[in-house]
Amino acid sequence: MPSSSLRHVIVLCSLAAGIVAGQAQSASVGLPVPPKAPPAGAPPPQLSPTEQWIKNAKAPASWFSWGADLRIRDEYYDNIVSLTDNARWSAQNVIRFRGRVWASATPAEGVSLNARVAAEPREWTRPAFTGNYRHPNGPGGADDTGGQGMEWRYGIIDSLNLKWTNAFGAPLSLTLGRQDMMFGDYWNWWLVADGTPGDGSWTYFLDSARATLDAKEIKTKFDLVYLYQNARPDAWLPTLDDPGPSIDNAAGYGLTEQNEQGVILYASNKSLNNTTIDGYFIYKGDDKEFANGDDADIYTFGAKIAGALAEHWSYSLEGAYQLGNKKDPTVKTPVDVSGKRRDINAYGGNARLSYLFKDPLNNQAHLVYEYLSGDDPDTQGDDEMFDVLWGRWPRFSELYIYSYAAETSGKVAQANNIQRIGAGWTMSPAKDLHLGAYYNAWFAPQETPTRALDSTLFSKNGDFRGHFLQSVLTYTISRHVKAHLWAEFVWPGDYYASRDFMMFLRPEIYLTF
Repeated sequence: MPSSSLRHVIVLCSLAAGIVAGQAQSASVGLPVPPKAPPAGAPPPQLSPTEQWIKNAKAPASWFSWGADLRIRDEYYDNIVSLTDNARWSAQNVIRFRGRVWASATPAEGVSLNARVAAEPREWTRPAFTGNYRHPNGPGGADDTGGQGMEWRYGIIDSLNLKWTNAFGAPLSLTLGRQDMMFGDYWNWWLVADGTPGDGSWTYFLDSARATLDAKEIKTKFDLVYLYQNARPDAWLPTLDDPGPSIDNAAGYGLTEQNEQGVILYASNKSLNNTTIDGYFIYKGDDKEFANGDDADIYTFGAKIAGALAEHWSYSLEGAYQLGNKKDPTVKTPVDVSGKRRDINAYGGNARLSYLFKDPLNNQAHLVYEYLSGDDPDTQGDDEMFDVLWGRWPRFSELYIYSYAAETSGKVAQANNIQRIGAGWTMSPAKDLHLGAYYNAWFAPQETPTRALDSTLFSKNGDFRGHFLQSVLTYTISRHVKAHLWAEFVWPGDYYASRDFMMFLRPEIYLTF
C-alpha cells in the first residue's frame, strides 16, 4: 500500500495533468468526444501501403469484413471496496487483458449478420480482496494469503445479431439478437447502456429485439425494444470454456444478479431548432437467480431535453419517476424486510450545463448535477431506492462503482441514494491529446443504507459522502493505438464510519486492427 507521502505525490501529479487540460465530451467525466465525420465533399485521406494492406485484409470481399482489438489495463485501487484501511487486502492491483474479434457479413442489400467474440483473463498482482479470484477462505480464514496470479476466464459471444435496414421499404431498422444498446447523451447514457454489469466493462450486450423508425417528416425517431437478459453467461449461447464456480457463488460467474425482462419505448424529437426532446417508458422485470438478486416489476417514466442555449452554451436535463414493486433479499437495516414485496416510489434527475469556448484548444467548462433517491429506512412498506436499470456502468466514476457494492448488497455500480454537484474543465492542448479534470461534492439523501453488507462501515448519522476528484489524459498515438492515464480520488465524509482516503489509478493501452 502506498505511503502517505507517495499518495500525495500521485495526487499532485494527477492534478497537474488534469489542470493542463481536458477532453471535450458531453458527460461528467473526461472521455473522448464522438468521432468527427470528414467535411462534406472532402476526398478520402491517402492511405500508406501498410494501411491499404490492412484495409484490404479486413475486407477481403465486398460482402464480408472483420476486425480485432486488444485492451490492456492495469488497475490499482485502495480502500474503494473495503471502505477502510483496516481490511488486510484493502489495496488491490489487477491487469486486465480484453481481446475481441468480430465479423460482419451482408448476404443481401440492407441485411447484415454481425458477430463478436470476447475474452478477458486477469492477472492479480496483489492478493485479491474482491472479485471471483479472492481466496475461498476469505480474510482471517485458515489460509488467508489471498488469490494471486492469472485468473483465466471463459470466452463469450458478446455480439450475434441480424440487422435489416430499410425493412419493408420503409425507414425502419430491425435488429434481432445479442447487441450493444445505449440511450441518451453520448457517454452519459443514464438508464440503458450495460446489460452485463457483473463482468465489468468486458461486455455490454443486451439480448434483445429492437425496431427503430425514423419518421423524418416529423423529425422524430421511435424505438421499441424487447429484451430478456440471463444472469448466467452460458444460459442462451454456450461460452468458450466452462464459466466455472466463483468464490462468491458456487453456481458460477454471473453477468447480473437476476434474470431480467424488459420493454423500452423511446421517442426522440428534433422539431425545435437546436433542441432535442426525448420521452420514454421502460419496464424491467427481475427474477432472482443468485443470492443477492431481486424479484421486481419496475415501471419508469422519463423525459430529457437537450440543446444549445446560445452560440457557446449547451445543456441537458433529464428526469425519471419509478413505481412498481420489488423484493430485495438484502434489505435488513434497520429492520429486516427482505421477504416482502414493497411498493416502489423513486425518482432521479441528471443535468449538465456546458460553456464551449470554441478556441484552438477546444476549452470547455461544465457544471453537473445528479440526484438519485435512496431508500428511506422509516418507511418499511415502501422502497424509495431509485433503480438505474441497465445503467450500471462507470458513468461518472470508475472508483465509486466498486464502493457502492458495500451498500447495495454487493451489486457493483448500482448507483442510488446520491446527490452530486460538480464542475469540470476539458481541453485539447495538442492534436490527438485530450485531458480533463472534474470535482464533485457527493451527498447521501438517506443517512442509513438499508442494503449494507456490513452496517458498521457507515456512520448512519451523516449525509456527506465526500469530495471526489478525477483527472484523465488520453492520447491517440495512431489510428491503431490509443492510450490513457486515469486517476480518481475520494476524501470520504461523515456518511462513512471510516474516513480513509480512496484511490483509483489506471493506465491503459488500446490496440485495434
